[in-house]
Amino acid sequence: MSAETITAGQADDIARSAETMPRSRREALDNVVIDDMDMLGIALLAGPANVIMQLAVPAVGYGVYESTVHSGNLFKNPTKRTRTTLTYLAVAAMGSPEVRKAYRQAVNKSHAYVRSSEASPVEYNAFDPKLQLWVAACLYRGWEDMQRIYGDPAKITEEAYQQGAVMGTTLQMPRDLWPATRADFEEYWQSTLAEVEIDDTIREHLMAIIQLDFTYKPIRLLGRWYSETMTIGFLPPEFQQKMRVSQTPAQRRFFAAHNAIARQLIKILPKPLREFPFNLLLADLDWRRRTGRPLV
Repeated sequence: MSAETITAGQADDIARSAETMPRSRREALDNVVIDDMDMLGIALLAGPANVIMQLAVPAVGYGVYESTVHSGNLFKNPTKRTRTTLTYLAVAAMGSPEVRKAYRQAVNKSHAYVRSSEASPVEYNAFDPKLQLWVAACLYRGWEDMQRIYGDPAKITEEAYQQGAVMGTTLQMPRDLWPATRADFEEYWQSTLAEVEIDDTIREHLMAIIQLDFTYKPIRLLGRWYSETMTIGFLPPEFQQKMRVSQTPAQRRFFAAHNAIARQLIKILPKPLREFPFNLLLADLDWRRRTGRPLV
């Protein structure tokens, strides 16, 4: 069944069938919380770089690029797409079990349409737990990078790593698929890097994100240099090479100075500001649930 032939009713059936994990097991996973949220807000700066990392695996890249869910397309609905993506991160990290279940079901209905067709260059399915593992791994690796740059590297512990699995288990990734230890994770990460391949189609799509082509022209003109500087700066060398990008000397100096200032600001900001906008997005999600509005 291709994405083009799925009806709304079939999408609901597919979404329900995705909830295959035993209830007791799912409830245990939904009760996991991430203790340290200090890096949540500042992590937005590295968001575009993390998207590149996720889409560098062809099945993920083409799943996003070819998606027929136009309401979730960054270039067609940038505000909605940004809201739903960031809300997922907030739900996974800070949401209650009830909220995680509600948001997972809403995301499932959209993901039911994200599957390859006969014309797709690679085979993909948004419910594929191995693809969800890669996305979760990128999000966790991004958190580690934020701690090294802005936070406290001593917080990168085995316990923090285990909590990172929630980025995948909030959807359909089985907990057992998450590498057992940080050492196992590193082995998985390096082996998957060998599969990373960014062809010209996906590279062009990602460059358009870096250059803010999805937003209004004034914002694009004013913010393009900053976006390129920050995104390339946060992008690990392996991905820079695949994207064929690098910072200029001026961008490297700005990136270093910017991060030095941000590190000092994080130390003095109150917790609500450190968690912004994720705390606001959770409040918005609560309002949407109470008023019967769509969650995604």
